[in-house]
Amino acid sequence: MPKLRIFGGLVLLACSSTGCGLAAASPEHDNLVPADPTRIEFVDPATVAGLSPMALTDGESAGGHVYIGYPELPDAPRLNDKLREQARRQLADFRESSRNMDGAELNVEWQLTAVGDVLGVRLRTGEFRGADWGNSNRTFWYDRLSGRATDSVGLLSGRSALQEVARLVRQALRARGPEIDREQVKPDPYRFDSMAFNGSGDLVVEFDDCQLGPCSLGRLAVAVPADQVEPLLSETGRRAQQSVRMAAQRVSVKRPPTVPQPVPAAASTGAGTVNCGKTKCVALTFDDGPGPYTAELLDTLRRYGARATFFPVGSSAAARPELLRRMSAEGHLVGNHGWAHRDLSTLPSSKIADSLGSTEGVVAAAIGQTPTLVRPPYGAVSLDVRNVARELGVCLVGWDVDTQDQRDPRARSIADRAVEQAHPGAIVLMHDVNRATVDAIPDMLERLRGKGYTFVTVPELYGTNMRAGRLYTSGNKPVRKEPLT
Repeated sequence: MPKLRIFGGLVLLACSSTGCGLAAASPEHDNLVPADPTRIEFVDPATVAGLSPMALTDGESAGGHVYIGYPELPDAPRLNDKLREQARRQLADFRESSRNMDGAELNVEWQLTAVGDVLGVRLRTGEFRGADWGNSNRTFWYDRLSGRATDSVGLLSGRSALQEVARLVRQALRARGPEIDREQVKPDPYRFDSMAFNGSGDLVVEFDDCQLGPCSLGRLAVAVPADQVEPLLSETGRRAQQSVRMAAQRVSVKRPPTVPQPVPAAASTGAGTVNCGKTKCVALTFDDGPGPYTAELLDTLRRYGARATFFPVGSSAAARPELLRRMSAEGHLVGNHGWAHRDLSTLPSSKIADSLGSTEGVVAAAIGQTPTLVRPPYGAVSLDVRNVARELGVCLVGWDVDTQDQRDPRARSIADRAVEQAHPGAIVLMHDVNRATVDAIPDMLERLRGKGYTFVTVPELYGTNMRAGRLYTSGNKPVRKEPLT
């Protein structure tokens, strides 16, 4: 049986070990100066009306595992174009550089560094190409008043300002130790491609792993004090600084503590209405959302009276919690697909637990239920993944019908694969971030229903027989016992 969880108060969105956080992540402090001045206070994406999480994926192609997340923001067309172009460029570069390389992975997650007259979007890229995992950051800005989208150097007033910021950063790095090569801090836009502000208005300059010294240094950042950087800012930079300062002031007020409440295990409101031992059942599953087409998909499923299982990515779920609430209210089951779509099988147990636990918290806060199903990204399962799942009290879910919707833009072909491979107890893999997938659903449902199928959630294929830590790929196949440490 899944373990009962206790959650209370605000759910904190997860960040990797970057010293970063959310504006809502520290509601109890009065001091506006962060303990770590390089800490960036990110904006809760759920507070931005009209924001849509986007995802560019490449399935399990010869180029390795790819997941590139980025937001599409309202009233910011040039920023959206810039983010889309960046995602496509990263995908193309990764395909070329990792050709015929086993185990390569590209993963991009995003955060909002500012929302207001000026928008800021930070992309954090992780790459693995046969050596160590490496992280890099790039932050883009959009000035709503001027309609201009810019790289981070657009926060500064010009070349001379960039030269002065570079000098100040080199000066600050003197105390960091001899392993840092300060001569690499050059007034080059490439070096200064990720800049943002902390709550005090200091300019936080981030450098990529291995850029200024040994990779073991991890995240390296410098905060240039506000009084030193203010004369160097452009008009966009001044507006961005002011926006972040005002946001920090709004969240600095103490809030009363909340009392933790028990959160029940997630279950479909339609569970128990179908006996899959006597009925031809199929479980439609959707990964990687919620995305720009999820609401339309839910409309279609409701129209046909079909229920499904959704495995949202945590960072996207945090941006659109209302879609998760709708899934649950309409009889679907919400699971867990990890925080940022990392290949969990390559991670240590602590990071697996962090990815799943962070997503679990977001889902539980949205729907009032704890997800009990996990679909590991790329279907990749290791002994550590199984053991963490067992400790968390969740079951692992694979599939035995792959519609290949990530690689095929033709709705008819996606529907054909689902219909041709369907069988009683089938678990069908799809992705609700794909336009063609959503277009394929009406045809798919019509044809499968014509063959006598009923659409249920994954646990209904198994009754009450699912056990934590086990991998389930089909409702009509025996589950092999997995070794547990």
